[in-house]
Parts: sequence; structure tokens; C-alpha cells
Amino acid sequence: MATVSLRLGDLVWGKLGRYPPWPGKIVNPPKDLKKPRGKKCFFVKFFGTEDHAWIKVEQLKPYHAHKEEMIKINKGKRFQQAVDAVEEFLRRAKGKDQTSSHSSADDKNRRNSSEERSRPNSGDEKRKLSLNEGKVKKNVGEGKKRVTSGSTERGSKSPLKRAQEQSPRKRGRPPKDEKDLTIPESSTVKGMMAGSMAAFKWQPTVSEPVKDADPHFHHFLLSQTEKETGSTSIQAADSTAVNGSITPTDKKIGFLGLGLMGSGIVSNLLKMGHTVTVWNRTAEKCDLFIQEGARLGRTPAEVVSTCDITFACVSDPKAAKDLVLGPSGVLQGIRPGKCYVDMSTVDADTVTELAQVIVSRGGRFLEAPVSGNQQLSNDGMLVILAAGDRGLYEDCSSCFQAMGKTSFFLGEVGNAAKMMLIVNMVQGSFMATIAEGLTLAQVTGQSQQTLLDILNQGQLASIFLDQKCQNILQGNFKPDFYLKYIQKDLRLAIALGDAVNHPTPMAAAANEVYKRAKALDQSDNDMSAVYRAYIH
Repeated sequence: MATVSLRLGDLVWGKLGRYPPWPGKIVNPPKDLKKPRGKKCFFVKFFGTEDHAWIKVEQLKPYHAHKEEMIKINKGKRFQQAVDAVEEFLRRAKGKDQTSSHSSADDKNRRNSSEERSRPNSGDEKRKLSLNEGKVKKNVGEGKKRVTSGSTERGSKSPLKRAQEQSPRKRGRPPKDEKDLTIPESSTVKGMMAGSMAAFKWQPTVSEPVKDADPHFHHFLLSQTEKETGSTSIQAADSTAVNGSITPTDKKIGFLGLGLMGSGIVSNLLKMGHTVTVWNRTAEKCDLFIQEGARLGRTPAEVVSTCDITFACVSDPKAAKDLVLGPSGVLQGIRPGKCYVDMSTVDADTVTELAQVIVSRGGRFLEAPVSGNQQLSNDGMLVILAAGDRGLYEDCSSCFQAMGKTSFFLGEVGNAAKMMLIVNMVQGSFMATIAEGLTLAQVTGQSQQTLLDILNQGQLASIFLDQKCQNILQGNFKPDFYLKYIQKDLRLAIALGDAVNHPTPMAAAANEVYKRAKALDQSDNDMSAVYRAYIH
């Protein structure tokens, strides 16, 4: 594709990795964000998101010239919202131009009218005007000399002229008063990695369908080195968005557990070219993945013995232990060099015990629970929290890129389990509060839909809030994150607090509401079904 001439302020379509083209605007990067070396690129802020990235020029297309083409191949709701945001921006910009044009015309008319009224009507007045003009010209000449000498430079120039000469703005830079173009100085931006992007295939093919999900162009590398406090080194690894495309590891991958999360993870591993062997307690769930190219393992032990790295994602601590220590379990397939990655959300004691038995057999161990839900799993947009064997974490790089948008390495075994429980404790408590607010609105005669509309316009606005409220308003509790699992995580988080004598009264209160919802037979519904605990 022939490159086009682009400059600061242009609206563009930006393509990054396996994500669909997304509308954005070329803007100035933060002062402390260096431009990547190599090929020419621009800093783009994307509409409808808080995302921004350095994009190579060959990965950009002008917005207007390719608008119709992009709208035809992208049908997602988030994509349409982004396009709507662009059109709203254009309408506002057009309105400003028209207002400015009308103001200029009015000023010109007023000046002409004033000049008409003050026009001299006699010879004497003309002679007076001529004399005055001579004095003015003389004063102007003296003024120019003063400017040259620099004695009264600021006093001799108009405010507009001074502003133009003092401003470092270059040709084409958008005005500073365009609020929506301001780049927030967030920690994500400040720590953004300035690595160059890999090449991409611009046109989607039949084998590479365009995703409807909102792209998350997070490219950052946060590093907190060990300080006097002894804090563990924490690093967030950039995901698929940075690399543009994934080069799958040549290691054989095993995966145990094809539930809501595991199914999406395996699907993305296969799509990105990994060799995967699967096992599930209910064997029928393996059939779909066998059709997609996966191999079937008869037992967990067989999968581990035939694969280099085996991942597991099961429901709770008991299931995690049974999978490793039970008959034909993981431990029976472990021998020196075999790698085991547990992605289940469990407590730190459980994961530490599993790590010890795996390592005692010469294996390598990594815990890597994931933050997200079924939809994010399907979209390959999970957040991975890893801890344990750092070398194994690096070996899992292409796998983590396929299944998630970001991965964090949190140090020694147990840290990821603790962090995951804290994250889910916050999420579960928030969900209970949402349900409580909606029921309170209902019993006090307020519109639940209006409450949601208000929340969506405020600081609490998020995809999570909107989706869960929509579930409640529509009475649709199809599981995206099982209620029984968020209650399990709350229980484990409360126990974590008890172990260190730290109070968790908010989580404890939320836990009781979820327990009531379970008693109402809501365990296998989505966590938003906690709402039913308030109306029964």
C-alpha cells in the first residue's frame, strides 16, 4: 500500500496486531514519551477508548477516504460508538469554524460601518486626516527602531502577534483549547514502552476474522525494582498489541479444564498457532477443540507427560489439588524439566503446596490466575497475574499474548493468588453494591434505568457496570462469571484478611448476600444474580 502524507491533527484509521482498524487522531505524545527508533510513526489517540499508541505510518489510513470501507467490515457495538465519537468531534469542530466565521464577518461589517460614519466630508477634514497620517507613519517608524533594538519589544507588539511568536506550535498542530485531544499524563502513558511495532496484514482474511471487541492498545512496561522496603520486583509484560503478531512457541502445550475461562483460552491458543493437547473431566467438551486442531489427552498425567508446558484452569482449591494429586493426576506425569502453570483462582496456601510437590519431582511451577470473564476470555483480553518460576513465565510469553492483553509477574509463589483474591473481592463487593442500589431505587419509586444512565455518565462508568446492570434490568443471568465462584473468592479473601489480622467488613457483608443468593438456587447463574437476594 502506498504511503500517504499524514500530519499532526489528522483523523486516521490505526491498525495494530490482530485487532480491527480503529478510528483515532494523530496528536502530540506526552513530553517524557520518546518516539520509537526505526520506521516513521505517529502517536495516535483512539476514539471511544482511553487508549493511545505509537503506530507506524504504514499501519495508518486517512479516516475520511476509508470510512465506508471500515464500517462495512467492522460491526461491533464498541466500534460503532468509536465512529460516533469521531462524527461528534467533527460536528463540534465544524460548529466552532462556523462560529468563528460569523464572528469575523460581523467584526468586518462593524469596522466598515464605523469607517463609513467617520469618513471626512470636507477639504479641511481631509487635510487634518493627512497630517494625522503623517504623524502616525513617523511614530510607526520610530516604533520599528525600538523593536529592533529590543528596548520595548513586548510593548510594541499586539497580544496576538506576541502569542504567535512565543508559541512553539508548528504548522498543523491542533489548538490547545481542543479539550478532547489532551493526552492524560497517566501512569500507563508515562511508563509506556517505546518499542517499534511489527508489520501487519492490513486486510482481514477469511481465516483471520475481524473481532468486534473494543481493542485495548496497552503497551507498557512497569518496573518497580527492589527497594529498601524489600518489595518484590513487579513487572507488567506487554501483550499482543506491542508485538503486532504472535510467533507461537515451538513447545508442546497442554491444557486441563475447559470451563467458561478455559474454553476461550484454548480457542485463542489454537488460533495463534500453538500445538495444544486438551483434557477435561467431561470429555464431550473436548470435541469442539479437537475439530479446531487440538489433540486429546486421556488423563491429566498423559497430557503432562507428552507436553512441555501444561496449563490448568479449574474451579476451586479442592479441584486444583485433586487435579494434581489425584489418580492419574498431574504429579504422575511430572519429571525433570516438565512445566506446570496453574491458572485457577485459589488461596496462597493451596498454590504453595502444589508448587512444592511439582518442584520436588523436578518440575517447574508458575501460578497464573486470570482477571476477566467469559467474554474477555473469548476475546483474548484477560489480565494474567503470574508468580513463581521467572524463566517459565518468559517461556509462556506467546501463550500469555494469545490469551490476554497484559500479564504481570509478581514474584514468589503465592503473590498472584493473594492479588487475584483482592481483585475479585473488590469486584464482588462492587457487584453487590450495584444490586443494592438498583433495588433501593425500585422500592423508593425511582427508575432503575435512569439510575444506570446517571451512573454511566459519572466516574463509576465502566463496561462492567453497564453489562451487569443490563443483566439485572433484562432479567438475563446467563453466566459470564459464576455467582458461586465470586462467593468462593470472597470467602477466600476474607480468610486472607483473617490470616494477617486485617478487617474486611465490606467483603464480609457482600459475602453474606451472595450466600443468600446461593440459597435461592442462583449458584450457576451470573454473579449479577445476587440482585435476587435483595428481592426475595
